[in-house]
Amino acid sequence: MAKPLIGITTYNTRNKFGRDVAAVQHTYIRAVAQGGGIPVLIPSILDDDVRGALYSRLQGVLFSGGGDVHIKYFDGEDHPQISEVDDLRDTTELSMLRSAVEDGKPILAICRGVQVMNVALGGTLYTHIPDQFDTTIEHSQDEFTTLIHPVNIDEDSRLAEIFGETLLQVNSLHHQGLKDVASSLRVVGHAPDGLIEAVELPNHPYAMGVQWQPEWLTDQPATQRLFKSFVDAAK
Repeated sequence: MAKPLIGITTYNTRNKFGRDVAAVQHTYIRAVAQGGGIPVLIPSILDDDVRGALYSRLQGVLFSGGGDVHIKYFDGEDHPQISEVDDLRDTTELSMLRSAVEDGKPILAICRGVQVMNVALGGTLYTHIPDQFDTTIEHSQDEFTTLIHPVNIDEDSRLAEIFGETLLQVNSLHHQGLKDVASSLRVVGHAPDGLIEAVELPNHPYAMGVQWQPEWLTDQPATQRLFKSFVDAAK
């Protein structure tokens, strides 16, 4: 069977010459390739026709991590710690997420990606967890591969079946998080402080979202199973 094309969303930045660049961390690319897929980067500067043509050729979409979603999309509380807002990326990802939900195209949403997933389907976000959510856990860490806290996964969830376990040790690199969850999503994972860490979309062939960043933890068997299951669903 041919390897499926897996789209990976990108962010906009500038190189040292001041030239605009579409980029994504290599960890996402490697994780998709290791899972058996062919990574395809999705720029957010495409017009609707070109973006639609690209989307139609993809068998799955990975919504990657990155900057904050603009508060206008979920009537969010403004905060001085909101950063790296990119309206082109927001409009591209919100539109593509909704299309993938409607089309039944496999979705894996990571960190910012799960926040996009929630907002696209009608949910809201904490715009700065330390000031808006009662916790003793520092969710915004600088160590990508350091395991910060456990996540409890519901035993009867699809993610528990995929991971093969219900207690995971994860990294944590986010200052925002899911607040009001979209009605179509099912919450299936929590941090010890109660913060939402994983969601699924019932009755969809494959739509999973996690708040941590598993692309940095591909030495873990559970993480390997996650990416393989995503790519397999795209086949």
